[in-house]
This record gives sequence, C-alpha cells and structure tokens, in this order.
Amino acid sequence: MRAGYYAFRSNIVHLDAPIPESFKVPSDARLKIPSVFTPTTQDYQKVYDAIAQRLLDDDDYDDGSYGPVLLRLGWHSSGTYDNLTNTGGSNGATMRFPPEGDHGANAGLKAARDFLEPVKKSFPWITYSDLWTLGAICAIQEMGGPDIAWRPGRADRDVSYCSPDGRLPDASKGSDHLRGIFYRMGFNDQEIVALSGAHALGRCHTDRSGFEGPWTLSPITMTNDYFKLLIEEEWDWRNWNGPRQYQDKTKTLMMLPTDVALIKDEGFRSHVQRYAKDQGEFFADFSQVLMTLFELGVPFESGVEARNVFKRSE
Repeated sequence: MRAGYYAFRSNIVHLDAPIPESFKVPSDARLKIPSVFTPTTQDYQKVYDAIAQRLLDDDDYDDGSYGPVLLRLGWHSSGTYDNLTNTGGSNGATMRFPPEGDHGANAGLKAARDFLEPVKKSFPWITYSDLWTLGAICAIQEMGGPDIAWRPGRADRDVSYCSPDGRLPDASKGSDHLRGIFYRMGFNDQEIVALSGAHALGRCHTDRSGFEGPWTLSPITMTNDYFKLLIEEEWDWRNWNGPRQYQDKTKTLMMLPTDVALIKDEGFRSHVQRYAKDQGEFFADFSQVLMTLFELGVPFESGVEARNVFKRSE
C-alpha cells in the first residue's frame, strides 16, 4: 500500500516546480491558424483549364461535345432573373434542388451538372453558381465563340431560393412571349436577338423539350450561321407527331416558333439581318449581353475591374 502511494506521489508536479522538459512545446512548433483561402485570377484560370480539358477528353455526347449543354446550364441558371423583385438569376445555383431542377425547361441539364462535378471536387472552394457560369463561358470560347468577360462572386443558396416555374422562354410561343420573358430581365429587342444566337450551338431532343434536331450544320462551333439560315432558308412546318416546329427543305435542320418569330417581327428582324451579314458584330454584341446575363442580380463585392477574360486552351 505504501509503495503504491509513493509511486503516485512521485508523479505529482508542484506548481512552483520547474516545468519538465517533456512538457515544453518546442520553440519551432508554433501554433498555426488556418488562413481563409482567397482564390486569385490564376486559380480561376485553373478551373477554366480543367473544364476545357474535360471538354477535350470527354466527347461522347450529342454531336461530339458537352459544350452546348454547358452553355445551356449557365443560360438557364441565369435566365430566371426578375428585375422587379430582384430574385432568381445565377446567384444561388438553385437548380441543384428538385423544385427548379425538375422544371420542364431544365430537362436534360443534369448531364451538364454531372459533367462539372469532377471539376467541383478538384476545386471545392468554387461555388456551383460561379462554376456553372464559368463553365458556360469556357464552352463558348472553346467552341470558337467570342471572348466573354467574367468575374467571381456568386454564392450558393438553399432550396428556399428556388425560382418559380415559367421564367424561362417557351419555345412554342411568339414574339410577345419573348419580349415578356426578356424585358422582365431588363433586355431590349437587340439583346434578345443577340442572346438567341446561342442557338447556333446544340440541338433539341424529343425526350427533353419534345422538339428534335439541330439549328445549324455546325452545332459544336460558334458562328453566325443561325442568323444566315433564318434569313436565307425557307422554313415550313414539320409534319410529324411532335410539337409544332419548322424544318428546312432538306429536312436536316429545324427552327422553333420562337426562332422564326425573330424574322416575322419587324423589331427583331433588322437585328437578325445585321448579324447574318457580320459575324464580328454578332460576336461583339453576344459577348456583352451574355456577360450581363450572367451578372444579373449578383451582389458582387468587387467592381467591374475584377472582370477577366480567360486564356483559351491551346
């Protein structure tokens, strides 16, 4: 009993006794407080490069590129903006949640969201809302389109911020509908036509929109062919069991009612003609209006000087 008590007493360190060497923290082992990671332009360039590399490596989609569906993801995540209530828009990435992700206009966009997931895992610090818009810009530039200025600052939000259904264009409607949708975002007729030029890329699918076919013969290369075809081709109603859409005489290409509305409406037609004649003018206007679309409603802490144009892949 006394031996055990002595052993216990021998391990007691008195407060006024010198601190044993084994208790001391080495002088070179200072406690380090983790700093908050602040991404630089170079960090965002790395994200761009990773997306561009995936576009190059994974070409097993539609006509050989995920580019068009990435553009559609960025477009649809931003086109829900309402300038009267300052709701919707790219700030939030609320399409991650079923209420908005299940809207009919967003059918098929899971493919784009899934395509970007490996990039998100490699760069966990980037928000989904920044990633989706940056992915769209990367797609445009890598498919031969114009440079698009972009700045970060979008925050991800929860399901309570989901936009109501019906804020995106209904392709079966006409010019009045287009103006209602785009005027709500703050765009004018010229900007509506410029944004419509995104239909130079991609195609429609019967299992998504119900419509079928590509708009142009080069659906993974950005050109002004969409406008040329609207002006130069004869567009007749397609005779089929699907929704009403137009087709050319070769039955190879298609146009939607909202597309043909651009040449039937005098306010729209003059801009279609300008862009059909001059691809450079179209690219310049498209670059400006897409940048604006992706920034609608975003409470950026940075100013316009934070906008950057990313270097394309070689």
